[in-house]
Amino acid sequence: MIDATRVLRHSFLNMTLISSILATSFRLASFLFLRVVSVLFSIKTPSRIIRWTNISINSILMLAFIDFCASPYFDHASDVVFSRIGAVSDSSAKILVRYPNLNETIQLVWRESKPNAPWNKGVILNLIQENDWADTATLSGLWPSTKYEYAFAGANASLLAYPGSPLVFRTFPDPQLPGGTHFRFVTSSCILPNFPYAPLQRRRIRGFDLLAEYLFPSTLVGSVVNATNDTGSLDAEITDVPTSLPPSFLLFLGDFIYADVPLYFGNTKESYRRLYRRNYQSSSFRRIYEKLPMFHTYDDHEIINNFSGAGNDSTQPYSSASDAFQIYNANGNPSPPPSTKSLDHTPYYYDFRYGDVAFFVMDTRRYRSFPNDPSEEKTMLGEDQLTRLLDWLGKANSTATFKLIVSSVPFTSLWGHDAQYDSWAGFVNEKQTLLNAMHSVPNVFVITGDRHEFATIEFAAPTESSFMVTEISTSPLSMFYVPIYHTLSMQSIETFTKTHTEQVMIEAPSVADPDVAEKPHPTSGENTVSWSDEVPAETSEDIPPVLLELTDERKVGTRVETRNTTEPKERVVKYIPEGNYKWTSIEIDTRNPKRPTLNLEVVIDGKPSYQYQVVGIPVKLQGSTALGAFVSTNIKDILKKIGLQPTKWF
Repeated sequence: MIDATRVLRHSFLNMTLISSILATSFRLASFLFLRVVSVLFSIKTPSRIIRWTNISINSILMLAFIDFCASPYFDHASDVVFSRIGAVSDSSAKILVRYPNLNETIQLVWRESKPNAPWNKGVILNLIQENDWADTATLSGLWPSTKYEYAFAGANASLLAYPGSPLVFRTFPDPQLPGGTHFRFVTSSCILPNFPYAPLQRRRIRGFDLLAEYLFPSTLVGSVVNATNDTGSLDAEITDVPTSLPPSFLLFLGDFIYADVPLYFGNTKESYRRLYRRNYQSSSFRRIYEKLPMFHTYDDHEIINNFSGAGNDSTQPYSSASDAFQIYNANGNPSPPPSTKSLDHTPYYYDFRYGDVAFFVMDTRRYRSFPNDPSEEKTMLGEDQLTRLLDWLGKANSTATFKLIVSSVPFTSLWGHDAQYDSWAGFVNEKQTLLNAMHSVPNVFVITGDRHEFATIEFAAPTESSFMVTEISTSPLSMFYVPIYHTLSMQSIETFTKTHTEQVMIEAPSVADPDVAEKPHPTSGENTVSWSDEVPAETSEDIPPVLLELTDERKVGTRVETRNTTEPKERVVKYIPEGNYKWTSIEIDTRNPKRPTLNLEVVIDGKPSYQYQVVGIPVKLQGSTALGAFVSTNIKDILKKIGLQPTKWF
């Protein structure tokens, strides 16, 4: 009886202790929870410590907000000195330079990048305040596929302090030479310094830092040997080898500045120029533009959100916005063709070549109709640009293996929300006109940006005699992505019926077969059957060996069969919305004319995330008599010494 009492007493004490512990834990948790809630939501509290914690946190957040919003205005970068490589061709290169407040004449000097090569005197730079102390010079008469370097000399012919060492570039191959080409370029759009925000990083553009590590690794890096699986995840074997193919250029698709994010500071020329200078002063960006040629187009945020110019340059704020774009980006692009001199303005659309690959870069803002214009009359390109694009496409059909058309906004209509009126989805008639032309030409790709997501979209060939078109859309290079709200549909509601025709190999009965006379001969309205005494040479490899053994006694024929399928007009191949830092590396190889290939690699936050290959259709290109690339360096030097300019007649 005494033992039972002790057990009960002991159990009661334990229960009391446990209850006390639970009650204390609950009170402590409640205390901490209320304090944390008070701090997070700034709820009024009698605690002095929590009040001061709230004040400190809110003050820090306010300072960070002010720093992020005010930096584009106060960090004016008026003293930035830089030079970048612009458009490069097989015989020329454009060099942009900004050297402010230098009280002496500056001359561009250049030479082949080889030991003891003499410097050649280039143009005298016109650096004046009216053009924000920037100028663009063109080096002409260069050799194809040749490495050059340049620097700047002062009045006494000595090299200036910047750049510390000559900047190097390589000319493109001669587009008229046979043999194909093999190169790689990078494409993306949308950058904003110090976004996402980090303290004391106002000049950093992290996307360019990651891109520089990807393109110009300081040490040996692993290379992907095997492609990704169907889900896009990496199934790769890593080998310790350096990056194989160096990049040839960067194709930037627009939103180079955000004139209206986070705040719009006005439509003066200086308010736009300041944002360009701010980007060029970034050490992150300098790691790219001093090493890699760049081709630019613009989009809305170089002007103002969802801008439509309607072909009227007086539409505000286009005048001030285009002034800054002209100075810092457009002047470095390929020069407009002479035929555009009849226009009353300098167009920003252009085309260029890399070997047997042709590019056309569109201007999707200057000429586009207003959103509320009648849909049947709306245009994004304007009459002149559309005519030139269609003419370019017709010529490139027989002179280029791959044709790449560049648009700052998506060509697909699968994105929702504001893309339904700001992208090509809002320009139905003009899009269909372009698409009809593209379907008539093999190996057409549309390169786009703007949506802060990655997607590959296929536009199905409507007939057996037409060709599929593929869109590759990539952004942002250094900006935000939307983590929850995704508006891309996986395929279009619109479909079409496609007729497929196939020739089926069949075996004819032997003449000795007693049943042969009883079998009817095909008549009109039935599947057509044709017979031959021999197996066709071009199809014999596909016929089973058993059938080949019977050809001495039996004949081989073909029957034409047709079938219809219903297909969506547009279909997503791959969609990757995640990532604040995205770019696509595109590698093109046309050295085997029977199997031209385009390989793309999508890099998300500095890590390869998806690979995709397209095997193109063989194209018989027009012949060429160009000889420049076959001439040795020694012969080049001799020709130059006697005053001959070989790029004019090779």
